[in-house]
Amino acid sequence: MIRTLTTGVALATLLAGAAFAETFEVQMLNKGSDGERMVFEPTFIQAAPGDTIKFIASDKGHNAETAKGMLPDGAEPFKGKINEEIEVTLDTEGVYGVICKPHYAMGMVMTIVVGDVEVPEDFLEGRVPKKAKERFTAQLENF
Repeated sequence: MIRTLTTGVALATLLAGAAFAETFEVQMLNKGSDGERMVFEPTFIQAAPGDTIKFIASDKGHNAETAKGMLPDGAEPFKGKINEEIEVTLDTEGVYGVICKPHYAMGMVMTIVVGDVEVPEDFLEGRVPKKAKERFTAQLENF
């Protein structure tokens, strides 16, 4: 009896956690609603650990992947294929820089913040194209 009760409580706890996880949809676009070219929309997401981000290939020629050196320690990088949707569940708290590899130099980037964290001081260090750096900076100003 106690074993059944314990198993039931454990299962309910797991299901309740999954019920509160959110799924965010991100469009990969040639032109955003504000007229900007080569964008993710939205460009910034504040998520909780366990939330899922679904990148939708709205326009052809795009992918979504983590930028080198722009993810939290211990987080698994992800890389979607061109013209394909990708869904990722982010469990590690921190700041993720996401790029479209073919349009990175044109500034096709977005920022995902998971949990209640600070932006690392070295987040924008390294080789970041000028337009991408401008957009990352603007996204982080909203945080």
